[in-house]
Amino acid sequence: MKVLKFGGTSVGSVENMLNVKNIINDGSEKVVVLSAMSGTTNQLVAIAKDITEHRGDVAAEKVNALHVTYNQVIDELLTDAALNAKTKTYVSGVFNFLLGCTSKWTAELVENQIVAQGELMSTYMFNSFLQQEGVNSVLLPALNFMKIDGFKEPDVQYIEENLQVVLSESGPADIYITQGFICLDDAGEISNLQRGGSDYTATIIGAAIKAEEVQIWTDIDGMHNNDPRFVEHTNPISDLSFDEAAELAYFGAKILHPQTVNPVRKDSIPVRLKNTMNPEAHGTLISSKTSETGIKAIAAKDGITAIKIKSAHMLQAYGFLKKVFEIFETYQTSIDMITTSEVAVSLTIDDDKNLDKILAELDKIASIEVDVNQSIVCLVGHAVVNHQDTFRLFQILQDVKIRMISYGGSNNNISLLIDSQDKIKTLQKLNSYLFEMAAV
Repeated sequence: MKVLKFGGTSVGSVENMLNVKNIINDGSEKVVVLSAMSGTTNQLVAIAKDITEHRGDVAAEKVNALHVTYNQVIDELLTDAALNAKTKTYVSGVFNFLLGCTSKWTAELVENQIVAQGELMSTYMFNSFLQQEGVNSVLLPALNFMKIDGFKEPDVQYIEENLQVVLSESGPADIYITQGFICLDDAGEISNLQRGGSDYTATIIGAAIKAEEVQIWTDIDGMHNNDPRFVEHTNPISDLSFDEAAELAYFGAKILHPQTVNPVRKDSIPVRLKNTMNPEAHGTLISSKTSETGIKAIAAKDGITAIKIKSAHMLQAYGFLKKVFEIFETYQTSIDMITTSEVAVSLTIDDDKNLDKILAELDKIASIEVDVNQSIVCLVGHAVVNHQDTFRLFQILQDVKIRMISYGGSNNNISLLIDSQDKIKTLQKLNSYLFEMAAV
């Protein structure tokens, strides 16, 4: 059995839903994971914000406007009168629930409850469409089996056990439809896997059922060797290893959730990235295999804060780094890059909500320098740190101010910290020298 995930754009219009139906309806058994219709999640986040900030009338207007949009989609999608009426009844129940949400709840609970409705509606509508088209499909509620633990990691045992129960109780079908992104937390409340989490859902399910393959369907032909939003003449990458894909996803490749490959890596379940609008394209195959050395792709991650922590006695203070890391642990803030010298350590974070508290603690043990508006540019490829042409990077970027370099921590990754205003120039320079000129 395969697991196929389709993002918001893929179910963002009736025409696109028809494309998805044609892709999945090939007679083979599969699990299909769907995101919310494109644009819905952002609108639901805005509604949640209005409610928690006591703008109930504004929230109600947005809810009613979105309800009208969904009814229009249903009328275009479902020509069968009975299925049309049944689906409208379900969707009306969702919007009545949204109108009943209250600012008396915590902001997190309001947002989690409200945002989850996007996936619940898209899957219900699409399953109704499949039934109208004569496809043998069943809706599997993700909240009946998808759960995270107290560390916000997938509760693997719970998921495996409950998914098998849900599948067995649903009866035989060609297509099993379920929601991406949403889950329960360790207390049984509705939560989610964060933005892009539908990819993660797909590979968690793939690992739980030991799938033949997981396919992530988006609106581009696989993972590109640079960011096409900022760089011209990028190309899709045919093959990546799990390690290479994980590095690219973590350091900014938007096509994948950062944790996507982790669940399937142990069992070597391949992940294929495909284009809903161009299903015949090869896309990108992510597997345990490695191919060719050298730099394959470049990604960039914005919103980085760099902190230099300097202590004249660092070299003699055995517990200095331990104290530093404990401060970040206390405030649950992960570190992206780190470099050390005799008297200082520089590191980066991408979550600055507790920055003031962290700096106050660090200031007790060292002097601090902070740089904001930084970007990490990540260069990825198999054994890239050992490749004979890697030294050229520093010739290419001789007029770019590089704040930090991470080299050797992974054989597959070299990371550079630069000012965000230099990001596009850096990506373009690297693309020209590494990919365009090499192709001439």
